[in-house]
Amino acid sequence: MELRDYVSAVRKRWWLVATTACLALVAAVVMTARTAPTYAAGVTFFVSTPSSGVTDAYQGGLFSQQRARSYVTLVGSDRLADAVAADPAVGLDAGEVQRRISARTIPDTVLLQVTVTDTDSARALRVAQAVATKFSALVAQLETPPGGSSPTVRVDVVTGPRVSTDPISPQPARNFAIALLLGLVAGAAAAVVREILDSSIRSAAQLRQASKKAILAAVPHDAHALESPLLVEDAAWSPRGEAMRHLRTNLQFVDPDRRARCVVVTSALPDEGKSTIACNLAIVLAEAGHRVLLVDADVRRPKLAGYLDLEGAVGLTNVLVGQLDLQTAVQRFGDHDLWVLPSGSIPPNPSELLGSKQMTRLLAEVGEAYDYVVVDSSPLLVVTDAAVVASRADGAVLVTRAGRTTVAQVQAAVQAIDAVSARLFGCVLNGAKGGNGDGYTYAYYGPHDAERPRHRLSAAAAPEPAPAEPVSGVKVGTRGA
Repeated sequence: MELRDYVSAVRKRWWLVATTACLALVAAVVMTARTAPTYAAGVTFFVSTPSSGVTDAYQGGLFSQQRARSYVTLVGSDRLADAVAADPAVGLDAGEVQRRISARTIPDTVLLQVTVTDTDSARALRVAQAVATKFSALVAQLETPPGGSSPTVRVDVVTGPRVSTDPISPQPARNFAIALLLGLVAGAAAAVVREILDSSIRSAAQLRQASKKAILAAVPHDAHALESPLLVEDAAWSPRGEAMRHLRTNLQFVDPDRRARCVVVTSALPDEGKSTIACNLAIVLAEAGHRVLLVDADVRRPKLAGYLDLEGAVGLTNVLVGQLDLQTAVQRFGDHDLWVLPSGSIPPNPSELLGSKQMTRLLAEVGEAYDYVVVDSSPLLVVTDAAVVASRADGAVLVTRAGRTTVAQVQAAVQAIDAVSARLFGCVLNGAKGGNGDGYTYAYYGPHDAERPRHRLSAAAAPEPAPAEPVSGVKVGTRGA
């Protein structure tokens, strides 16, 4: 991945970064609130040795620095802790005193700083006062040679003891800043990892690379698609409607030598929007003045009759078994020349019925009677129905849902179509975010606008041979003979 890929992953999953940062801040607030305030009392010692002359003073200074570094360990010794704990004002045992005392030397000096920390500021000060007295006495005792009367090293208090008025911990501002930084870093890392592990199709470029096929259209995500899945009335002028017209145009030019008259619409898995795409494709083809037949060949889970508000009790399966003829089974939808053949009764052997000679003859018959036949079939990776029907049609269109269908599923669906020697015209990315992804833009206008400028297409979308103005007057539930 390049740098821009990492940035894109973080921008795409900004909510993950924000959530992680908020959780880190909440954790910091809780920990800060539950942490008892800690106060610090300090005292500074000056370490010196008796000397005379410049040379002796220099050597004495070096000796004092070495001694000061040794006293850092001496501050935490049991002997000093016992001496401090023996003071009645302290009120702590030797172990508790050792845990509260720390020391350090100031570099290149003979100064020794001792710090006492405690949740009680008064007790911290009492311990520091005891350390100031007991430590000087301890050093004097240790540094006095046997038989001598005075120590070779002196330790004098030069600062303190004094206690801080404000607690040294917790520090809310510092804790919150560190938590926010760690949360942002963790969220960005999680977003990048998820991007690397995510194999779902999210763009037309990914779909093209996975399928090795043309992208016929990218239908943008529409929050109102569940409520109004069909391109009727005002929905006909939505971005979804323009994307479906783009699909119609590309299907008309998919084969310059032979027009694709019978098209099977399928998907890799259920709930990817293939039935909606099939319905809307038939609608926009009928709007362009073509005689269109929409066939529901998904006889296991039929949906077209429900979408179009038509009677679905009889239809394709009844025609195939000879219970009624085609003219009786088809129903007209809307004001255009759009006819629908519902699925009919659910058979016990769908694959055998759809792969029968009767199905082959039916597709040949409707191919002669209609300009276009759009067949909604079952998902490819669930059952073999779609592959069987696609082998008897002019070709198929594979519908994938952005963020749901994975690369492996797309490749398996393409292989399923190739296995029966059927033709795959291309793919449709359903629910695409951020536009259609194919490089063309539209200005969207309602059907009642007085002036509607001409659409501007890029080279990726060629103009249609018969640019009839689409009409949005389709009425749901209108039936014909």
